[in-house]
Amino acid sequence: MELVQARHDASLYNRDLAPIPKDKRDWTTYNYAALWVGMCVCIPTYMLASGLIAGGMNWWQAIGTILLGNLIVLIPMLLNADAGARYGIPFPVFVRASFGVRGANVPAVLRALVACGWFGIQTWIGGQAINSMLQILSPAWAHFSLGKWICFFAFWALNMFVVYRGIHTIKLLEGVAAPFMLGVGLLLLWWVTSKAGGLGPVLRAPSQLRSASAFFAFFVPALTGMVGFWATVALNIPDFTRYAKSQKAQIVGQAIGLPTAMTLYSFIGVAVTSASVVLFGEPIWDPVQLVGRFNQPLIAFVALIALLIATLNTNVAANVVSPSNDFSNLNPRLISFRTGGLITGVVGVLMMPWKLMGDYSAYIFGWLGGYSGLLGPIAGVMIADYFLVRHAQLNVDDLYRRGGIYEYQNGFNLRALVALAAGIVLALIGLVVPQLHFLYTGAWFVGFLVSGTVYYGLTWQPSKPH
Repeated sequence: MELVQARHDASLYNRDLAPIPKDKRDWTTYNYAALWVGMCVCIPTYMLASGLIAGGMNWWQAIGTILLGNLIVLIPMLLNADAGARYGIPFPVFVRASFGVRGANVPAVLRALVACGWFGIQTWIGGQAINSMLQILSPAWAHFSLGKWICFFAFWALNMFVVYRGIHTIKLLEGVAAPFMLGVGLLLLWWVTSKAGGLGPVLRAPSQLRSASAFFAFFVPALTGMVGFWATVALNIPDFTRYAKSQKAQIVGQAIGLPTAMTLYSFIGVAVTSASVVLFGEPIWDPVQLVGRFNQPLIAFVALIALLIATLNTNVAANVVSPSNDFSNLNPRLISFRTGGLITGVVGVLMMPWKLMGDYSAYIFGWLGGYSGLLGPIAGVMIADYFLVRHAQLNVDDLYRRGGIYEYQNGFNLRALVALAAGIVLALIGLVVPQLHFLYTGAWFVGFLVSGTVYYGLTWQPSKPH
């Protein structure tokens, strides 16, 4: 640690990007499990599941798709987490090893822009929850045309306050709120299904995808969307695992927390959305709208408060930590973690989240599937470089200085950039070439495999004879 401080380059280093000393790494298995419960128990997770029901799946098809997607994304999640726990470094510093000390800004900014979009979406949802609560308290609020915008920016300000307080506030928020949020979710499930006559009528609803071809035409891009949902954090997970007390703590905590919390809360979304079909004759995939359909002001108010807390938890942990570090990486001397968080908040508003959440199709196949074609290739390069090329060995000092082994060509590793471009092009080309649309339906998988293979091929060197 002392060596890094003595030899670092000011253009690559600040206190927020510095390695975390081992004696200050205090996150336990519980913290990581609670982190995932807190991030998974949110409205976008609910909408992910309810969107599959609205698209025609039955309950077990939807849950199976979500579980499979999360087990798949857990693999790159744990692989990228290793460097954070081993060396105490955040994502934008880790990615310097594969892309170069300056080239790292390319994947970091791509990841940051996706996070900004997610921040905007979550903030918009939280603002609408506040707006619905105010309408319950005062029906006249519904006639105030600027009401939803006032609520949106009020929730935005609350998020910025938590960011200003720092990473340890996030840890405390997740640890306290996670168990509470699971309890509230189960209470909502019980309440809505009891209105619909129990789980029996809800779970007997048949699939609307009548043939195998119809099912797989929906399943493949849906699975890509499920992987894409957490493909963001699969890249920047070192931002969290740099605080781990041990590798075991983060591995066990994540392996328990992610698939369990996502599957359980997704089941709540599936069951409640299915109940809405029984009750109202149509699938209502937005829980804020669904709660507003019931003439139970007290219950609706409590449910919306719970949704608001869940959204705040997820938004700050999943959508602010990474871009704050990523933007700081652009100019560590001028941009701190807090300044990066403010930039995230502003860009998130400029991305107009109210348009990104048009309907379940735009959400799952447009937003989730589209950006997965950007993030899959980054993961492919990172994992191929760290495990296949470097065998998990990094020179931490050189990650923070110019002229070291990660300098490459003027700070850029051209092989990594070529591999990244190849993966992105093949993953997204189906958007403009109809005959290749099948590549886009599996954008994350295509991008991950192509970029990882191309990078390893460009860097592979035959072993010399002894």
